[in-house]
Amino acid sequence: MSEAALLDSVLGLPVHLMDDYVSWLRSRLKQEIGTHVITLNAEMTMQAEQHTALAQAIQQAELVIPDGAGIVLYMLLRGKRIQRCPGIELAELLLDSIGQTPTSYPVFFYGGSPGVAAQAAKNWQQRSPHLHIAGTEHGYLSATEVEKLKQMLQTLQPSLILVGLGVPRQELWIAQNRHLCPQATWIGVGGSFDIWAGVKSRAPAWLGNNHLEWLYRLYQEPWRWRRMSALPKFAGKALVSRLTQT
Repeated sequence: MSEAALLDSVLGLPVHLMDDYVSWLRSRLKQEIGTHVITLNAEMTMQAEQHTALAQAIQQAELVIPDGAGIVLYMLLRGKRIQRCPGIELAELLLDSIGQTPTSYPVFFYGGSPGVAAQAAKNWQQRSPHLHIAGTEHGYLSATEVEKLKQMLQTLQPSLILVGLGVPRQELWIAQNRHLCPQATWIGVGGSFDIWAGVKSRAPAWLGNNHLEWLYRLYQEPWRWRRMSALPKFAGKALVSRLTQT
């Protein structure tokens, strides 16, 4: 991690704070240094308490960014004002950046429903004609098809691999398979492919600015309410952490 980065923690999990994540990642891509990017939010933090493998993947990741509003509020309770960095925005900025460089950084899209990753890649190609799309694959593969995907990645050796399998599946899949492309940057992007493909939309800016993007996601995906129950638990732990802080 560069000198410009500050390593902090959220309930025992690392979070890296810096002014310019994209430049840092661009430097890693140029130097062909393998990187796993975790987009940490309150829900993932609570899942990690019950999921040892997920916690380990977060601990071992080279970059953990403060994705969720809960992480920002946790830091605020500890007297630290930080800027939220949504994973989808980081991925978009990175794609825009490498799409404007003469150096070719092949990108692979993996995840989402059948056809979604392909459409997302197509839309990105139209948006950034010089972006090198190495390939796409949806996230509903048989065991045999997954093995073929692994062989494909090993052959293609893309520079940037975006994995949209949802939490914690995408984080675990990256941790288990990043050895296939050891020089690549891997980012778990959740439902970003749906948004890039035009299947779903992001929350209005005013909701995001007021830390209420989760409410819009719940409106779009009511089935998420069980997973959203992690938010009050996280808030409770954040308050306890603040009260016991010395």
